[in-house]
Amino acid sequence: MSQDAVPQQAVPAQPKGLLQQMEELMAALNADLCQLDADLSGPRPALAEEGDRG
Repeated sequence: MSQDAVPQQAVPAQPKGLLQQMEELMAALNADLCQLDADLSGPRPALAEEGDRG
């Protein structure tokens, strides 16, 4: 197979270092966890009334 058949991927002008990638991933994870905490801490809908149980 020739190299012409392989699509060329664009290389960023300045590749990110491992530390920068980890910081970005940690920031994204922190944002996701904050959102999850807000979702879990918010008001919960009532599933069923206590008196409805038979």
